[in-house]
Formats: sequence, C-alpha cells, structure tokens
Amino acid sequence: MKTLVLIFCFISYSALYAQGLNASDTSEQSVRRYQNIIKSNKQLVDFIEYTFVKKGIPRHLKNLAVIESGLDHTQTSHAGAKGLWQFMSGHANDYGLTDENRSDMYKSTKTAAISLKNLYKKYGNWVTVVAAYNCGEGNIQKAMNKANSRAYTDFAAYLPSETQNHVKKYLNASYATGELNQVLNDYRTFAANKKAFVPFKSDFSTSQENLAETKLNGAFSIDAIAEWLDVSNEQILAWNPKLQEKLNEKGESDFYLPKDLMVNFLMNKNKILTNSLKN
Repeated sequence: MKTLVLIFCFISYSALYAQGLNASDTSEQSVRRYQNIIKSNKQLVDFIEYTFVKKGIPRHLKNLAVIESGLDHTQTSHAGAKGLWQFMSGHANDYGLTDENRSDMYKSTKTAAISLKNLYKKYGNWVTVVAAYNCGEGNIQKAMNKANSRAYTDFAAYLPSETQNHVKKYLNASYATGELNQVLNDYRTFAANKKAFVPFKSDFSTSQENLAETKLNGAFSIDAIAEWLDVSNEQILAWNPKLQEKLNEKGESDFYLPKDLMVNFLMNKNKILTNSLKN
C-alpha cells in the first residue's frame, strides 16, 4: 500500500509540474503539415537522427529543425539567422561554424548537436533547451531569476511571447511525430527533482576563466547594458574595473561578462546601443 501511495504521489507531482506543457494544436491539418515536412526530407532526417543518437541526443530534437526552418537549409530570417538550424552568426562562430557553413546541412547539424548537448547539461530538460535555443541563455537566466525557479512551467511567463510560441510549436511537432511523451517524460523527471525549484543565478564570479571577452566602444552606456542584462551597474563594474574611465580615455575597452550573459549581450548588441544613445 505504501508503495502505491508513493507511486500515486509521484504521478500527481509530475502531472502538476507538467501542467501547461502539451500540444496546443493536435488538428489533422497541423499533424499532416509536420509529417509532410519530415517525409519530404527523409534522407536529411535520417542523417540528423543518426548524428544526434551518436551524441546521446533524443531523435525528437530533429523537430527543432522542423520548426526552425521547415528543414530548408536555404532559409534566412529577418534577424539574420541562417540555415537548417537558424544559427545566428555569433552563436555559430562560438562553435567554430563559419557564417558560410551555417547553410551547410551536415556541418550545421553536427554543430547543432554540440550546442544542444551543452544546453542540456546546463538546464537538464529539453523543453528549456528549446526555449534557450530560441531566445538565448541570457533571457532564460533573467526569466529564472524573476520566477525564482528553474522550472520552465514557472518561468515561461517571463520569456518573450515568441519563445513561448516556439516551445508550443515544438510540442505540436513532437505530437505529430509521436514523440511528445518522450519530451514530457524528460521534463517530468526533471521537475520531480527538487533542484528544479532552486533559484538559478548566473555565475557572478569575477574569475577570468568564467568570463567571455569582447570589445566595447564608448557609445555604449553602462546603465543601458545593466538594464538589458538585468544586473546592477556595480556588478558590471565588478567584472570590468575602471570600465567607464577606459571608455572615456580611449573610446573603447575590453569588456567581460559571464558566458551566458555575453551571448545575450552579443545577440542584442544593436538594441542595447540604441538604448545607450537615448540616455
């Protein structure tokens, strides 16, 4: 009897924290659309699945390419993301993938496998990985901090609506391929772990080995950077001692941020610059 109670509690607990995670469009039209994309690109899908399985990544992650590009390696987004996996230039370069090779189906898939594996090591479930792939690790961190939780069902409300819709599309595609339960079971296992509800903070260490580096010119405002990254000015200066003095004297400076925040900064550099010029 005790065992049955424990099983029931576990199932109830899992179901509770998987609330809101389900396919939102199970219509025949939606299912057929996703299935047709996969059937029309069977050889490519086989390669993606083969590559992912070798890396210990579930086959259902092919659905990320389905919703990113419709498995069309010639796709370029209005934001400049390119190829099968819609790599932004900075993201691709971080993994050694050249701008040109973002459109290479095979090289980009191998790069995507490495990127996705790294994200899973960080977040522990594929739902959050899909969200992070869309909006960047910096935005995930900000949402987790605001929700005081690592659980997607808690912090999703603090993510851009585009990212929330992206996750819904992923769940819909996984429903169409018969893989939705795998996605949800992975999340339920994560959610059943109490660590899922421990607040997630960026590594605020000032150790150089934990920081990424770029160049910053004097047009950028520390206030605008701090506001966008959702950290204090003091923390920016802890990572970058005498930053303002260097910018004033030389017009530019080396600029350091934790790696997850640096991704956010680089992806939104133009927006942050625009905000800086308004100040």
